[in-house]
Formats: sequence, C-alpha cells, structure tokens
Amino acid sequence: MILSADTIDNGTDLACDLCIVGAGAAGITLALQFLHHGLRVILLEGGSLKPDAAAQALYAGEVANPDLHPPTDRYRQRMMGGTTTVWSGRCIPFDPIDFAARPWLAQSGWPIDYEDVARWYPAANALCEAGDYEFSAAAALPDGMRPTIRSFAPEGFDGDRIERFSPPTDFGARYRARLAASEDVRVLLGANALELVTDPDGTTVRYVAVATLAGRRFGITAGHVVVATGGIETPRLLLASHRHRSGGIGNEHDLVGRFYMCHIAGTIGSVKLHVPRDYVWSGYERAEDGAYCRRRWTLSDAAQREHGIANGVLRLHFPTIPDPRHGSGPLSALYLAKPFIGYEHAKRLQNRGGGASLWLRHLGNVAREPVATAGFLLHGVRHRALAARKYPSVIVRPPGNLFSLDYHGEQVPNPDSRVTLDRTTDALGLQRVRLDWRYSPVDIRTADVALSLLDHALRRWGRGRLDYDPDSVAHHMLRDGAYGGHHIGTARMGATPASGVVDTECRVHGLNNLFLAGAAVFPTSSQANPTLTVVALTLRLADWLKRAFALARAA
Repeated sequence: MILSADTIDNGTDLACDLCIVGAGAAGITLALQFLHHGLRVILLEGGSLKPDAAAQALYAGEVANPDLHPPTDRYRQRMMGGTTTVWSGRCIPFDPIDFAARPWLAQSGWPIDYEDVARWYPAANALCEAGDYEFSAAAALPDGMRPTIRSFAPEGFDGDRIERFSPPTDFGARYRARLAASEDVRVLLGANALELVTDPDGTTVRYVAVATLAGRRFGITAGHVVVATGGIETPRLLLASHRHRSGGIGNEHDLVGRFYMCHIAGTIGSVKLHVPRDYVWSGYERAEDGAYCRRRWTLSDAAQREHGIANGVLRLHFPTIPDPRHGSGPLSALYLAKPFIGYEHAKRLQNRGGGASLWLRHLGNVAREPVATAGFLLHGVRHRALAARKYPSVIVRPPGNLFSLDYHGEQVPNPDSRVTLDRTTDALGLQRVRLDWRYSPVDIRTADVALSLLDHALRRWGRGRLDYDPDSVAHHMLRDGAYGGHHIGTARMGATPASGVVDTECRVHGLNNLFLAGAAVFPTSSQANPTLTVVALTLRLADWLKRAFALARAA
C-alpha cells in the first residue's frame, strides 16, 4: 500500500522486518523483491508522487566550487522514483577491468569480482526495460549494427561495445501499482529519515527516526535497515547519526563521504572525414526488442594498462551547439530554445560570449535550413515528447562530414573529494550537505590519451583527421564541471573497515543490521552510467537478505 506519512500519529513506533530508506531505483528495486515473501516491509520516501518544491528544498546545500559542481538540489529529485523520473535511460554494464585492482590507479579494485555482479545484470536490464541483455554491436541486431565509420577500427579501442536505452523507465510510475497492491510492502510518502538510532555500543540500528514537513515525528523499528538515498544523501544520513558514534555511523576510519566521484565529460575538437556520407553512422539503431542502441569507442584494457590511465569512451558528436559556425539550423534552433529547456539539459547550451550578434547568427542558420529545422522539431515531438520509448538524445548530422568528439570517462577515487555536513540546517533541522568535488590529474590525462590515440589512428587510416588543442583538454573536460546526476563512491565497499564503509554484502562494517544500496558503495566509477549497476547490485543484496530471513525463520 502507499500512503502519506502524515497519517501516522506522532510518537508512533512502527515495527517491520525490513525498512528501506529511499524510493529511487535502488529502493524500489529492493522493495519489489519482497512483495510476496510474508515479511513486513516499510519503504520510506521523503517526497511525494509528484515534484514538490518544499521537499526538493531539503536537498539544498553548499558547493565548495560552484564552477566545478552544480547546486546540490539539481540533477536529483526528491519524489517517488527519485532521479529515474528525469534520467536519460542510458544502460551500460561495468567492464571487468573496473573491478580489478589496477596498480597504476590508487584506491582501485573492488573486494568482489565482476562475476559477482554480472550474474544480476540481465535481471537489472529487464527492470530498467532496456531490452535484451546484449551489449555487443555484432549481436544486438540480426545483421549486426552499422559501424561508426566503415573500414575504420582505431587501435587502442574496442568498437564493438554499445549502450542500450531504457524508455526511460520512471521507477516510481512504472512500479507504483505493484507496490500499491502489495500487502507486504507499505510505502510512506513524505517520510524523511532524520537519524539512524543505534544501541549504545553502536552495533545495531534500533530504529529510524522519521519526520514530515507537516510536523509529524515517529519511528520505525526494523530487523534490517537498508539506506538507498543516493551518493549524497547516504553519507549525510550516516554522518548525522552520531548519537552514539561521534563521527557518525560507519565512520571510524573517516571514510564516510570521501572518494566522491561523478564522471569526467566534455565535447572537444573537430573530426573531418573524407568518406562518402553513408560510411558514417553516429546515431541510434533499434533492436528487435524496441530498445535504442548506440556504438561507442571504449578504451581497451591493453591501452589502459599501457598508458596508466582510467576507463573512458569516445563518440562521434555534432559540433558544439553554442558556436554558430557549425551552420546547422537544427542545432541553432536548440540553442535559441534554451530558455525553455530544463537546467539539466540547458547547462551545456550556455552562451560563452557573443551577445546579440551570436543570436543573430543562430537565427541565420535556422533561416538557411528551414526544412531541416522543421523536420528536426517534428522528429522531437513524435519520437521524444509523444513516444512511449523515447529517442534517447539529439542526433544531428552536421554538414560536410564535420563532427566533434564526445568524451565520457571514469573519475578515479580521490579521498579529498568529499561530502561533509554544513553548519546550516534544513526545514527539518537536519544539517545540510557541503560538496567539495575534486578531480585528479589522471582524470584529464585519460581524456588526453584517448584523443591522442584516436588522432593517431585517423592519421594512419588516411581518410580523416582530428583537430584539437592538446593544451585545452582540461578546459573542455571541466567546462561544465562534474557530470551531473552521477554521485558515486561516498560509502565505498571495502574488505575491511579500514578500506571501506560497507563489506562485500553492502553491510556497514561494525553493524549487524544496516546495509547500503546504490552508487555510494561503488569503489570505482567506470566509464559507464551507474544506474544499471545500481540495480544489479541491489538485486544481489536482495538475494542475500532473502537467504538471511530464511535462515532466521528456520532457526
């Protein structure tokens, strides 16, 4: 059932077997696994079924360097479904090398193997509704997918890997009916966890203190508690729970909130190809299951080892939208429409100089290509705004086989990049967060090496070239700051308390009934968007909990 937390009387103590804090991708995935297990499950969601300004304001905090990180209430949604209510739907599994200890990268390596997560990827892919679990371009379509550039296979990259796209699935809307019909799972909306209260010795969470914006206060007593509130709110709750642990829960080694990772991303350079137009395909293809798929060039394991770099990918991309020299009416129409586009998508359309003359040049592009612009806008309405499975992103074929490169890469763990508590408090009295996001030299060097490898490959091929300024790589990769929406690593998994906040089962070290779900537990960030791995790792946790409950019943 789903009900408002304001229907719970003040001072009530609700008992359950499993309390899940947070109803985003991880929390909803976990709750779905216990719909018919005869256990009492309570799922707490701080927001409602729709966006609510007062609830969203609870995410506000401080950013140490606003030029490098968006405001803390952006790219996150405090409502049923969490950030899946606004995500693009990109689904990509991590690579085996992401789990390995890489001697050339400090703090790399997971205490579990790739296979420990890989077995859950197919089920996760199904929950995300990204079609078949097939991430090879050769096998995704009956005749294989078209190459990005015909007859071009750049050394140092794997060109067979693809990304698949969810419709995108809003977990709150998609799975709401199943949760509402359940007799085992109770969803409380507007229920904000303020503190995890442990026993005096700090080994067991006795109850979860909950408050609503309307003033209700009550507690949840649970046999097991899973915090699934994302990479920023998870450390916030752990640090705020300091009644019996002065530094907060799970923080004996000062690891909670550290190693905060996003991704490094940017668009750079110009790629000029001297091949027929039909030799190049930079867009999407649709698999028989309906999912949109797209190729990318992924840095090979060998290249990462040889150059001592992290993981990363390159895609052919249209020229930079704010620069009207691209001559594209559709791209200029996008630029002109930026006042009507949400923050998360408009951020990369910001005017970087030019004033009124820039707008006039964009208007000129639209005037020169009225048919192409109208077709582009119609495609957007039919295949994005109105389609059940949406076309994933803007794809515009630039004039003259002239492209830019889109880079998306791993950010390596950095203990100085962190989430802490601010001195100010929110409307519920909970300390707000302070984000100090920092990058490392290897993050930029990975992008630099990827570009250099592709540059050399094009030169050897002889039918194209890449023009870019190597000294500008850092500028282009950091121009828009940390890649929004990917909040990773702030409660990392480690084999010992000295190396991580949670153990290999995602249980907080030193506590017997507190678990964390979500990207906060990732020790590394990969080149991949985190959602698919969040869901897979949550399914793994659900399996462990089911077995634990079964053993307890049998005892």
